[in-house]
Amino acid sequence: MSMFNVFNIAGSGMSAESVRLNLTASNLANADSAASSTGQTYRARYPVFAAMANSLAPQASAEGVRVLGVVQSQAPLRSEYAPNNPLADKNGYIHLPNVNVVEQMADMISASQSYQSNVDVINTSKALLLKTLTLGQ
Repeated sequence: MSMFNVFNIAGSGMSAESVRLNLTASNLANADSAASSTGQTYRARYPVFAAMANSLAPQASAEGVRVLGVVQSQAPLRSEYAPNNPLADKNGYIHLPNVNVVEQMADMISASQSYQSNVDVINTSKALLLKTLTLGQ
């Protein structure tokens, strides 16, 4: 593996974690959004990651990560009895998203730390390459 592949691998990790952070922010922003029916209710979204294989050597180890897509949580939605709410259905219930705020906060911290780890890998690799260039002086 070339030393320059480190930048591609860490960059792909940063890109994937950026998607994860954006989805977590969207989930948190919609955590308390009420709807009048289950079909209109926001559902938590999560990214699906996959390792990228080297196209020149498929049997070699993975060379980064990519986002395959985004899936919606299949957890049950929350219903709350609020007959005075203008969004209440005929039975007096409003429907709330299946977003667990504590889980989302933990996921945001994890994604943020993973992003920072990839930044640290890039900075360390850059410093090593620059130090290598000065060896001949």
